[in-house]
Amino acid sequence: MADLTVHLGRLQLDNPILVASGTFGYAKEMEAMVDFSKLGGIVPKTVTQNPRAGNPPPRTCETSAGMLNAIGLDNDGLEYFLANHLPYLRNLPTKIIGNIAGKTEKEFFEMAQRISKETGLAALELNLSCPNVSGGVDFAIDPEKTARVIKGVKEFCNLPIIAKLTPNVTDVSVIAQAAAEAGADAVSLVNTFMGLAIDWKKKRFVLGNGTGGLSGPAIKPIALRIVWQVAKKVKIPIIGIGGIASVDDVMEFILAGASAVQLGTVNFYDPTAAQRIVSEIPAALKLLNLDSVSSAIGLLAR
Repeated sequence: MADLTVHLGRLQLDNPILVASGTFGYAKEMEAMVDFSKLGGIVPKTVTQNPRAGNPPPRTCETSAGMLNAIGLDNDGLEYFLANHLPYLRNLPTKIIGNIAGKTEKEFFEMAQRISKETGLAALELNLSCPNVSGGVDFAIDPEKTARVIKGVKEFCNLPIIAKLTPNVTDVSVIAQAAAEAGADAVSLVNTFMGLAIDWKKKRFVLGNGTGGLSGPAIKPIALRIVWQVAKKVKIPIIGIGGIASVDDVMEFILAGASAVQLGTVNFYDPTAAQRIVSEIPAALKLLNLDSVSSAIGLLAR
């Protein structure tokens, strides 16, 4: 039997397949379709300190090879999540990685301190890079801000910390290195790319927010390149994100340097993709004459 176990710093996963924040709800929405025990882990929807109404509609639109979204982190706030979603999530047969976003560094620290009093989360992913939220700061465009948030969160929370970074910078590896030096257990690469859709006949933007985050197959080659470049320079584990929809995509990211991956847009049109891909990984490893995922990580980034 192939060994699918992977390590993201202090976090161990039974397999490298995670589902991405914002694409899987709070998991309960998917329970009729997905066997959660087959997944390496679930990253529920991003939570903010206070409730957010999100951006005006329309919030999503299809593109020729993906989708644009400008949800704007619509959620009921941290206390609602802890009282109403976490009790369900903590009983699922897989790892749960919380995902939080703050408008300020202080909000990140306060949320981390509050979360540290709860049980049920295996790790905490910091959304430092949402591209379609007004009134906040895109922390991950600045290595110093990224490092300060991670260091501060670690003072208040003992969970493994994952920094979710933006591709909308000149060199993601600079930000990733800052995250590593600040003590992040892993980095998630990448969040969505800034995009725009226009209805020229109506002379207006398609999305209510104007711009949105591009995801899906269109971004895969760019995300793959970023993972490969960062893996050659930064030593902490990488979670690859961007247009992943098949076992072939997963293996490409792993060979490029990812220790795990998150499936995002594919969950909207094929919610069973993640569990199917897990079952296909052993055969993919066999084709490479390998018996573990760990032995395949970064074969092309060394």
